[in-house]
Amino acid sequence: MGLRPGRCYHTLKKPAYTRISVHRPKLSYAKGVPANKIHQFEVGKKGNYPLKYFLEVVGDIQIRSNSLEAARVTVTKYMTKHYGETGFFLKILVYPHHILRENSMATGAGADRFSEGMRRSFGRPIGQTARVRSGQRIMMIQAPENSKEVVKEALRRAITKLPGECKVIY
Repeated sequence: MGLRPGRCYHTLKKPAYTRISVHRPKLSYAKGVPANKIHQFEVGKKGNYPLKYFLEVVGDIQIRSNSLEAARVTVTKYMTKHYGETGFFLKILVYPHHILRENSMATGAGADRFSEGMRRSFGRPIGQTARVRSGQRIMMIQAPENSKEVVKEALRRAITKLPGECKVIY
């Protein structure tokens, strides 16, 4: 079964749900949480770059880990094409802690015989998201001089991979 659309999960509706219970730390309610999709949080070479650019979120949203990874890959490919693998530094500033759950409903003939409906509807873990507040920065790029247009284009391409509205800060 494929992923449900991002519009199903991008709003902050319920309290955050992470692996560990607050009251009983040794008890974890989430069993079998899928792995985080982000492979690298830092790309490129750290250094003293004169320019620093950020991607900032305009509203409160949840960003799935696969969406963050898609944005990272897009920026990395575009920046590598222009400056090589060591000509810039990219860092993802948020981490997807929140666990998404889904109570999948059975449809079709005979579904009423084994479907529980809303009874025991806790849901099965299907992924992870980063809960991001308005004005929070989610991505940072450090780049060399005269790279303003290239970095702005790379971040514009990353915005198309993310839910909600974002803006470039420099």
